[in-house]
Amino acid sequence: MWNPISALVALFTGGSKRKSEAARQEAEQVIKEAEARQAEIIREAKAEISKTRAEAETEHKERRNEIQRQERRITQKEDNLDRKLETLDRREKQLQDKEKGIDEVRLQAEEAKKKQVTELERVAGLTKEEALAHLLTKVDDELEHERSKKIFDHEQKIREEADMKARKAIALAIQRLTSDVVSESTVTVVQIPSDDMKGRLIGREGRNIRALEQATGVDLIIDDTPEAVTLSCYDPIRREVARVALTKLLLDGRIHPARIEEMVTKAKTEVEEDVRKAGEQAVLEAGVLGLSREVVALLGRLKFRTSYGQNVLKHSIEVSHLAGIMASEIGANIQVCKAGALLHDLGKALTHEIEGGHAEIGGEIARKYGIKAEIAAAIEDHHVDDRVNVEAFLVAAADAISGARPGARRDTAELYVKRLQDLEAAANGFEGVEKSFAIQAGREVRILVKPERVDDLSAAKLAHDVAKKIQDTLVYPGQIKVTVVRETRSVSYAK
Repeated sequence: MWNPISALVALFTGGSKRKSEAARQEAEQVIKEAEARQAEIIREAKAEISKTRAEAETEHKERRNEIQRQERRITQKEDNLDRKLETLDRREKQLQDKEKGIDEVRLQAEEAKKKQVTELERVAGLTKEEALAHLLTKVDDELEHERSKKIFDHEQKIREEADMKARKAIALAIQRLTSDVVSESTVTVVQIPSDDMKGRLIGREGRNIRALEQATGVDLIIDDTPEAVTLSCYDPIRREVARVALTKLLLDGRIHPARIEEMVTKAKTEVEEDVRKAGEQAVLEAGVLGLSREVVALLGRLKFRTSYGQNVLKHSIEVSHLAGIMASEIGANIQVCKAGALLHDLGKALTHEIEGGHAEIGGEIARKYGIKAEIAAAIEDHHVDDRVNVEAFLVAAADAISGARPGARRDTAELYVKRLQDLEAAANGFEGVEKSFAIQAGREVRILVKPERVDDLSAAKLAHDVAKKIQDTLVYPGQIKVTVVRETRSVSYAK
């Protein structure tokens, strides 16, 4: 009889056996594959080890070979060094032998030199010291000749380079400036209506003339000159005050001490106003702005000052125009040049009150009233050689041009003759000068030299030295040309 339970048990039992068999077979297969993989890994490892060992042996062999090569090179270098040391030792010995030979030759040469010097001294009749002094003298002469030649060459070169530009700038400045060349003189003579007025000016027992002289500080000279009296005073401002006061008294007709004092007071006020206006007009005409009232007033006082007959204020304005034009031509500071030129004679307004040259006084005044340093330097340096800037050179050049124009200045006969004598004396003081002549109204010094003592190059140096001495020792307007003339003559007679 069929039993379902038994059938079900049998079914489950048969399935388990099949699964166990399949698992066993699968496990065996995995084991075989693992063994095969293990064997393959072992083979690869052995191959890698063999390869690494072979590479290591190859590298070891190469290093050993390299060490052997280096050892051979070192051995070879040591051998070379040994040979070189031996060679050096031989050369050192040879040099020592040669030095001994050279010392012997040197001693022999010194002995021969001594013998030659002794023989030369005997033949020449000169000792060594005398021959050396003679040689040094000759060398000094040659150096002096060479120095004179270089001075001459440099002067020629500088003159050629500077003449054209200087002439152009100066000529253009003079062409563009038009001014009077008539010399002016300070008024010292006052015309009176009649000679009867002289008695009234003198007054009872001279009280009127004393009052006028005391109030103005001016000497009133009343002499036999018809219808004129003379005012005498070193101060031009006082002289102008006296002239104005005297003119007013003559017009008023009432002349007594009280009226004189009143008129002198009014004259002083008028002159001060005139001075102020003259300064302002000069500043305006020159185009120089920013000056203080004190400087303008001092500038106006130059209206009553003259230099060699030339009005100083007009001269200053003219110099300002000239300096400004030349500055524009060469690219210098125009305002500094114009201001320095306008004020370059400012010190002449106070030369009677302060000791010193007008250039130094003008520089001090400029610094006192806050004028720029370069302008003050141009004022102070317009009569010296070592100027600090180009503007100072232009101011000095414009000053010389204004003073050197024909008719600009005049001189008294005594001063004129003395100036010519001083020029000739300055030139005659040099060695080799035969004669000297001051010509062209003192504008040129012509020097005749002894040709056997002064050669052509020394003549150029002599001209330079004379010009330098004139600059350092003499006072003169404008510039002075120094010409050295050297003449040789060869004479022979046919018989």
